[in-house]
Amino acid sequence: MVLNENEEIEGLNDENDDLVEERIIVTDPKQSAIRIDKFLMDRVEGISRNRIQNAIKAGCVLVDNKEIKQNYKVKPLQHIKLVLPVSIHEGSGLIPENIPLNVIYEDRDILVIDKQAGLVVHPGYGNHTGTLVNALMYYLNKDLPVMEGNTPDRPGIVHRIDKDTTGLMVIAKTEESMTHLAKQFFDHSIDRTYIALAWGDFSEESGTITGNIGRHPRDRMQMYVFEDGSEGKHAVTHYEVLKSMYYVSLVKCRLETGRTHQIRVHLKSIGHTLFNDTRYGGDKILKGTVFTKYKQFVENSFNILPRHALHATSLGFVHPTTNEKMFFESPIPDDFQSVLEKWENYLESRKEIVSQDEND
Repeated sequence: MVLNENEEIEGLNDENDDLVEERIIVTDPKQSAIRIDKFLMDRVEGISRNRIQNAIKAGCVLVDNKEIKQNYKVKPLQHIKLVLPVSIHEGSGLIPENIPLNVIYEDRDILVIDKQAGLVVHPGYGNHTGTLVNALMYYLNKDLPVMEGNTPDRPGIVHRIDKDTTGLMVIAKTEESMTHLAKQFFDHSIDRTYIALAWGDFSEESGTITGNIGRHPRDRMQMYVFEDGSEGKHAVTHYEVLKSMYYVSLVKCRLETGRTHQIRVHLKSIGHTLFNDTRYGGDKILKGTVFTKYKQFVENSFNILPRHALHATSLGFVHPTTNEKMFFESPIPDDFQSVLEKWENYLESRKEIVSQDEND
């Protein structure tokens, strides 16, 4: 597959935006009674004892669906489930880069950033530089002591948002924090809300979209909703229409799951593609008139917002060490807001024209 060097292959190895993996291990029929940390070190390649112990403390290791203590000894024919952050970078070829980051919260355990448009979260084929990972490698090693879990090849990313989506992300600064956050994403207990501008007028003011998401059968650069549930992974999006503007709607979306392009493909599947979403056809006039002035208005809006209209506006989670409930909000970016104002002004102008026609 050949791509432009700035193109991001989102979710190349995993169809889940939340970078967490689950492993199931069944002990042997004649398994001897040994400590679970030693057992897992022998069974899971490249995992440290400290990482296993952090996972146990975070409730990320279950034996027959029950949490266990660090001194637990395994028994024959037990099912062990291990939930851990996915390693998104192997090797040491990445270079720290001084890329500006909008850090809105930081302590010794976590960072919360407000990601700008155009910033790829992590390296992939064709883009080994200019990513959030490169920026974090520079930021963490320039201003913070190097500690376990804060090494150059493993800045603690446990979820991602698309290259041209703006908004909030949480990043772990320690191994313990990374494990705790990964468990919250795996359990779908993270609160995530997005603001989207979508084509069309919704028939219902609120609703839930449920549909398995996987790679498109013919276009590997797109995701696809498999309505029969035979393929893909389970995905749920809750939506609420904040404002209807005839040809477009401002929508609040709350993620229950975290699949690649989830909001983009779920809204498209019900006939409401994101405004100016090039990959899914939203960069064409999908709703509205054929008049030249309207076409020019839409094209001007595309120029103001040269990306899909999606913003991660709120993020809530439990702090990995203090257990405090954390909640952050991010205002709609200027380019997004400018397009909203254009549509609102267009709507008012349309109402005035209709009112004049009725009075004539």
